[in-house]
Amino acid sequence: MSKILVIDTATKNIYLSLVIDGVEKQSVFQEGINNHSVTIIPFLDEMLKKESVELKEIDEIIIGIGPGSYTGVRIGVTVAKMIGYMNATKVKTISSLALIASASEKEFVIPYVDARRGNAFLAAFRQVNGKLEYIEFDMMRNVEEYLRTWKFDYDFISEGHPKIQKILNSDLLETVDNVNDLQPNYLRITEAERNKNEDKN
Repeated sequence: MSKILVIDTATKNIYLSLVIDGVEKQSVFQEGINNHSVTIIPFLDEMLKKESVELKEIDEIIIGIGPGSYTGVRIGVTVAKMIGYMNATKVKTISSLALIASASEKEFVIPYVDARRGNAFLAAFRQVNGKLEYIEFDMMRNVEEYLRTWKFDYDFISEGHPKIQKILNSDLLETVDNVNDLQPNYLRITEAERNKNEDKN
């Protein structure tokens, strides 16, 4: 019996899913108030208990690595690394934008996460027969400028309960060979890195 745990905390919504033998048995999709670090473990514990599953029984973890909130991304990645390391569990990564895109039913999907000042983290996907494929990879762009380049009818989407079956059917997962090497995808430098670079100049 295959058991997959899905974790994503890169956006304002925390998403957890327990997939058993290809079927999503339990999930959490809930908006937080900058409190993913407080809610993730209780949500995870409750979800696993409903299916009488222990963490050590999880065969695979799928972790959303961003882009998104610095703090949010770190929370999910840290939890995935901890579980993966302690239980020698296989870990795979997925773009948090792909998870957002999976909630749409349109052929062309542009998922985004607000990056402020008119910018967004975004990507472009095409959806065919329940599978997602990249048209343009994750990037940070000015929203108005980017959308002007699009001629197709598209779904511009920032949230929605992910349809994990689409992710499992698509070729978007990347296997992590060493869980200690698991890193978030910020798509831009952090404020601490920026300040460090400014100090050097």
